[in-house]
Amino acid sequence: MSWGAVRRRTGAALAVLVLATIAATAAAAAPWYGLTVATRAAGAEVTARPDAEQVITVHRPGRPTGGDPRRALDEFAGTVRGLLPLPGATPVLGLVQDTTYLDRQRGNSVSDLPLAYRDGFCANVRLTGTCPDRPDTVAISGDAARRLGLAPGGTLPVRPGGAVDEIPLRITGVYEPTGGTYWSDPLFRSRGDLDPAFTSLDTFRRPRLDTPILGYALPVPLPLLRGDNLYDLNGVLNAAGPRFAAAQLDLDNPTGKLFDAVLADRVTVLRNVLIALGQLLVLAWFALALAARLTGRDRRADAGLLRLRGTPRGGLLRLALGQHVVPLAGAAVLGLPLGIAASGLVAGGLPIRAEWWPALAFSAGAVAAALGVGLLVLTAVDLYAQRAPVIALLRRVPAVRSDWRSRFVDLTFLALAAGAVYQARTGGPDSGLGIAAPALVALAVGLLLARLLRRLTDRAGAGAVRAGRLRFGLAAVQVSRQPGTDRVFALLVVSVALLALTAGGVQAGQRERADRGDVELGAARVLTVRAESRTALQRAVRAADPAGTSAMAAVLDTTTRPAVLAVDSARLAAVATWRPEYGPVDALPAAVAAARLPAAAPLVTGRTLAVRVVRGPAGPGLLGAALQHEGTGAGIRVEFRGLRPGAQEVTAATPACAVPPGCRLVGWKLFPGGRLTVAAVSQRDPAATIMDGAALADVSRWHAGFVDRAPFVAAGDGLALAAGKDTGTDVTLVDAPLPVPVVLAGARPEGWRFDDALSGRFGGTVTPVRAVATVGVLPVLGRDGMLTDLDTARRVAGDADLGGTFQVWLAPDAPPGLPAALEANGLTVLSDRTAAARVAELAAAGDVITAPFVLFAAAMAVLLAAAMVAVAATAEREPQIAMLRSLRLQGVSRGLAATAGYAGVAALVPAGVAGGVLAALLARPLAGLAAPPFPDGWRVLAPPGLLDPPLLAGAAAAALFAFGLAGWLGTRGLRAGLR
Repeated sequence: MSWGAVRRRTGAALAVLVLATIAATAAAAAPWYGLTVATRAAGAEVTARPDAEQVITVHRPGRPTGGDPRRALDEFAGTVRGLLPLPGATPVLGLVQDTTYLDRQRGNSVSDLPLAYRDGFCANVRLTGTCPDRPDTVAISGDAARRLGLAPGGTLPVRPGGAVDEIPLRITGVYEPTGGTYWSDPLFRSRGDLDPAFTSLDTFRRPRLDTPILGYALPVPLPLLRGDNLYDLNGVLNAAGPRFAAAQLDLDNPTGKLFDAVLADRVTVLRNVLIALGQLLVLAWFALALAARLTGRDRRADAGLLRLRGTPRGGLLRLALGQHVVPLAGAAVLGLPLGIAASGLVAGGLPIRAEWWPALAFSAGAVAAALGVGLLVLTAVDLYAQRAPVIALLRRVPAVRSDWRSRFVDLTFLALAAGAVYQARTGGPDSGLGIAAPALVALAVGLLLARLLRRLTDRAGAGAVRAGRLRFGLAAVQVSRQPGTDRVFALLVVSVALLALTAGGVQAGQRERADRGDVELGAARVLTVRAESRTALQRAVRAADPAGTSAMAAVLDTTTRPAVLAVDSARLAAVATWRPEYGPVDALPAAVAAARLPAAAPLVTGRTLAVRVVRGPAGPGLLGAALQHEGTGAGIRVEFRGLRPGAQEVTAATPACAVPPGCRLVGWKLFPGGRLTVAAVSQRDPAATIMDGAALADVSRWHAGFVDRAPFVAAGDGLALAAGKDTGTDVTLVDAPLPVPVVLAGARPEGWRFDDALSGRFGGTVTPVRAVATVGVLPVLGRDGMLTDLDTARRVAGDADLGGTFQVWLAPDAPPGLPAALEANGLTVLSDRTAAARVAELAAAGDVITAPFVLFAAAMAVLLAAAMVAVAATAEREPQIAMLRSLRLQGVSRGLAATAGYAGVAALVPAGVAGGVLAALLARPLAGLAAPPFPDGWRVLAPPGLLDPPLLAGAAAAALFAFGLAGWLGTRGLRAGLR
């Protein structure tokens, strides 16, 4: 009987099939999408974490190896594998023996210098020389080589702990670590004075190197860190802890926080997907209930006939269930593959193969749950309708609705919307009922507008008919009296509002992430490099990009507050990604260019520096000069000793300055003891004048300290200097703008008073600075920091080591070979980051990566509403055509009758779209919606707008097209029925 009823009423069954298929498709897509992006978000979390958090280390305290270190390592590895079996993990084995180094060239100073071996050492370092693959050969670190003055070919004598004699090792190479998980074990990094020296394993066969510490480093495979296939890494490691303690092995597990963060990302993905799916399913169940009511006229008639024949309620229940089971089963068959395909398109891929079966099981369960609730809703609507008297069930004309029930429902939804708005504004949009605040506000707006629309059209239609304006009157009456129009209208409003708000949130999030990427990096591409000094960095960048349009040197110093970013300001406009929040891009370059500086002194390029001085009777016997190499930035300090009273010329060797491009004179150091005059400065080999008496006598060329008592500096036949009996005098050459021009972001530091602004980040003492502009935000620094010129900063600092992170900013159109050119000029590239990669990294976070599915769910809601437009247009077609034919018999023209027939849909669609736009505009401020915040609380820039007019217009146009097409399909047989 049920199958026969379905065959006779294919229209009603088709309506249920379409609506249920939409719900089933979304339900099937959710698990596949969630598992896919959860793995992706977990992988991004792992990639963003430090390498040290991805490696488990096990150490065994020093025990005798019996002269066979290989066997000891293999037995140790077997023990650890038995205690901690991690599938797919490959360990790195090594051992370390504590030794010391006696530096006889530096007063027999003793330094800790561990001797180490590690599998794969030479493949994980940059090696100058050869690999230590033979007994008694060794490679030392670059830092140790510089500090000890050693090089390949030399000898490194080490003394094991407790031994008297030294072991001589031949140095075959100097290494620099390449980074990565290989170097995350602290056992093989510096633990005191010097970095470990690496040797071959056979070296540890010596009896005095027989008690090393064994190391087992286990980089955890990515699938285990991500928790693929529900793998519980934390549980495995927690269970292994007591076993390692019993075996007297030191287990260090730094993966706990990482795994917790991965788990939090998965929970966030699950939460966001379920929220989006839940909202869509609620709308789908509402649409099914509405469809059951609109298409239930024939089912009510069947129920009335069965009740006349004495059929019990059980039979009526079987009839109601049977007529809906068939289309719902068809929806399950269609929705499951459609959902899996849709998830692949939306997610851009599928889950890992190991999770396909769980994903399929979850999808089937979600479809069954969604359609099971749908079946209950459909059955409940039919059973509620079948409670009416038999005469009401057999009536073909719908009875007048008792409006108090609909008013009660509307008031309930209004109260829910008010509560959701309150919770969203007080506890945040993600708290409790605040999650559904946008949808509930849109529903409330839709219900209120529906009532207003029905009242207006009812009164306007009645007045127009009485006045003889039949076309408008009949059209208005169709809108006001068509059953279910108000609920369909509310569904249209909700779907349009959700689409606009979701699309707005996605667009705002994209813009917000792009803005953050620009601010955090400062340029389209940023290389972190190693250089000998700021001078070497600037010289290498200028040599690699002489035009100054593709690369810019930059140094970031965050060790103090405010932080300082020093850039080669002449290239700032060409290379940096400049934003309006940073202020005028030419503020700093213009201030540097406007500084009036004395003519630059020639560089010292000779091997000997000669100074003509005139010392008074009580003058000092020592004069110092500070120079800085303009290629390497190395500071060179020379002393002129044995000064005697009267005029004389003294010399000091400066062989380093003979290396191009030479050295600049930084200043003078006058030691305690009286006065002298520097009358001339020259060089020898080759001979040249650096500064004559007139240049030295120009006091505008010189400055002393800025906070202590000013020394005596005067002009005469040269530069006259005087020092007290107990203090010396430092006098510096002026070859950079002073005060140092800076662009300041944030509040002025507490120590700044009026124009008296000083900073300690430009040399050994505090330096006056001048804020040439004050802005709200600066690149990289954010809302608090100072931007200054790199060349000015390095010149003012002289030979002081300012430290900082050395960077090279690249323009978007920088040549591909520029990094290689930088390395050819002496820089070592440590990392390469792009703003686009940073944006992708931010987009992979668990609370962002689900945005495509949320947008997909909003689009499915619009499709659901469009299907309801078609259902509403076809549900009452038969009685509507009968009514219009009656009007034709009364003399109404066919065109007028057709207009009245089309009026319901023609008015419903644009009104629903306009109501949805209005609901979105109201929901945004009421629910406190804004661009999604970053999980780490980053909020340097003001969040972008959520509903731009073009986006709002696009969402309205898309909804109008979908609703209009559905309405046309639902009413296309109307004109034929009037013939």
